[in-house]
Amino acid sequence: MIQTVVKRDGRIVGFNEQKIMAAIRKAMMQTEKGEDERLVNQITDHVAQRGKAQMNVEEIQDAVEMELMKSSRKDVAQKYIAYRNQRSIARKAKTRDIFLDIVNVKNNDITRENANMNADTPAGMMMKFASESTKPFVDDYLLSDDAREAVKNNLLHIHDKDYYPTKSFTCVQHPLDHILTCGFIAGHGASRPAKRIETASVLACISMECAQNEMHGGQAIPAFDFYLAPFVRMTYKEELKYLEDLNGEDYSALYDEPLIDYLKQPLDGLKGVDRVRQHAINKTVGRVHQAMEAFIHNMNTIHSRGGNQVVFSSINYGTDTSAEGRCVMREILLSTYEGVGDGETAIFPIQIWKKKRGVNYLPEDRNFDLYQLACKVTARRFFPNFLNLDATFNQCDEWRPDDPLRYEHEVATMGCRTRVFENRFGPKTSIGRGNLSFSTINIVRLALECRKEVMGDDTVSDETKQQRIDLFFAKLDHMLEVTAKQLDDRFEFQKKALAKQFPLLMKSLWIGGDRLRPDDTVQSVINQGTLGIGFIGLAECLVALIGHHHGESQEAQQLGLRIITYMRDRINDFSERYHHNYSVLATPAEGLAGRFTKRDRKDFGNIKGVTDRDYYTNSNHVPVYYKCSARHKAEVEAPYHDLTRGGHIFYVEIDGDATHNPQVIMSVVDMMDRLNMGYGSVNHNRNRCMDCGYENAAPNLKECPRCHSHNIDRLQRITGYLVGTTDRWNSGKLAELNDRVTHIDDGEQSLF
Repeated sequence: MIQTVVKRDGRIVGFNEQKIMAAIRKAMMQTEKGEDERLVNQITDHVAQRGKAQMNVEEIQDAVEMELMKSSRKDVAQKYIAYRNQRSIARKAKTRDIFLDIVNVKNNDITRENANMNADTPAGMMMKFASESTKPFVDDYLLSDDAREAVKNNLLHIHDKDYYPTKSFTCVQHPLDHILTCGFIAGHGASRPAKRIETASVLACISMECAQNEMHGGQAIPAFDFYLAPFVRMTYKEELKYLEDLNGEDYSALYDEPLIDYLKQPLDGLKGVDRVRQHAINKTVGRVHQAMEAFIHNMNTIHSRGGNQVVFSSINYGTDTSAEGRCVMREILLSTYEGVGDGETAIFPIQIWKKKRGVNYLPEDRNFDLYQLACKVTARRFFPNFLNLDATFNQCDEWRPDDPLRYEHEVATMGCRTRVFENRFGPKTSIGRGNLSFSTINIVRLALECRKEVMGDDTVSDETKQQRIDLFFAKLDHMLEVTAKQLDDRFEFQKKALAKQFPLLMKSLWIGGDRLRPDDTVQSVINQGTLGIGFIGLAECLVALIGHHHGESQEAQQLGLRIITYMRDRINDFSERYHHNYSVLATPAEGLAGRFTKRDRKDFGNIKGVTDRDYYTNSNHVPVYYKCSARHKAEVEAPYHDLTRGGHIFYVEIDGDATHNPQVIMSVVDMMDRLNMGYGSVNHNRNRCMDCGYENAAPNLKECPRCHSHNIDRLQRITGYLVGTTDRWNSGKLAELNDRVTHIDDGEQSLF
């Protein structure tokens, strides 16, 4: 006799014979003879009594079909079979519609979910087919009931859910020194250690490109300047040896001679060893520049996976004060300033300048000239962004200015904002670590539920506000519990992966991974990573609760800080309970920004300041449409950086051409310094001709002055990285882009 039923999503429930009876009646109603209650009961009894103790849905339906075929009502059997087929088609309808959109190259939020992936190419189509097929499998078989319900109810988004079954991690900061000095095996060939700057540059690319295929997120190099510096000196020695062969002289005394800097200078008037030294320097600088050009070109052209998708790459630099490290930085900056191809702005790698007092921030600092150059490059090319090592939460007690390995104690970030530094299970460092996975809570919907349950008038009384707030924190607490458990479940799934599934990551990149044998699980080393609990739409959440966002109301700001502080404190509790590196992430929402909003507008209506736009504001940002000064925006957002140690970013929007105004970039960095902000940059206007590649910053450019094309696009950031064309942006992010305002006070000439 049937006792339990295995549903299609894997859940086991008690047997309910009423469902069989209802299905047979529906089939009978479609026939001329109509219902036969005696036959309904007879078939139901036969199926229930003769079945196994546990059966799945399809087995039960097959049994019903057989009983109907044996009965005198073949007409009912026919309708029942047709009904089953229709239900099967209906269950697949959503997937069918999505697949047809991909097949027909439709431009919608499914095919434009990731702006740096071209879903129109065959490889891109295959990526989207796989992605959309995998997500339902995760929902049905890998999520707990609570997590599944939270996703279904638009309260939780599990990032990179399509990669969930692969057990892959999000991102990693590459210990490139290990790659460059030891080499590595990727695919069927081994890469030997580097001996010159050109090889080091190529290996840096290959390391990130290969790792991208083992992971679903970004790849970063935490100390690009320190790692490549030794190969500048090797290249310099190589040039000296060329001159030895040419001149028949011994210049070995110059091999390890300290140099103040690598600067090209004319050879006129120089003689003897001075001429030899300068000639070798000039040749070395030229080769370093070409190597940096090649690095940038490769990171923008070599596709690491389907969809014409290049590596989501980032490089951190700024604190190596050696002559060789300075040479690397200078030439990567100059190459970036010049642009790639036909003078186009490079999309990748995202470059991050690590700002540090005593090293590169003050006029008397050794690398201050390079900091000035970095600001000049940012004013034209958007990058580098700026990471504030002087922020209290970005400091490490072990950092020493005279330590040649001080970069090990410097925080590094992914360009999109992901930050990994604190560590309960090993050294406090960014190197060899990354985020394992992250999920985002829709705090706007929580607030909307509270608003609906605790109604108030347009002014919102103090009593109503307090009732909503109290209810909100109760709901938030529950969702934090659900999210922490969901991430722990994913961790338990990820840790079962074998080291051989990640041949480069576990052999050469992840802390402790080199101790694992191919058939060992990654369980013993995986906890070096972080689990991120993110949030979206703090501004809209506050409007739903009390009628104002944190950019326009001190009351809202205090509530906003209280909310994110509560998240931080609960996440610290989860770290103790589950023994993980949990952190709060100021979510970089791309496709999510509009997805949450559409469902919430459908369920709660069009609410001004909450659901009346096609997107929710990213994380804790002041809304992009809210007109205020850069100073005000910074003062509001600054306190959240310490609370969101899983990652955060601050932006200032300026108008016009910033190319000749690097001082405005320096002003933003000064403001970050004063307000203890962790990471930020500046957005400005940049036009690109999609036909010839010409770029300028003219306002409202309609026609290319070079080729007269009208195919003009705006180069813009989407969540932290640049996108070569806004044609690939989804509707939510396009709406946000159109709403962005500059941060300049009316009637003022200054940003601040």
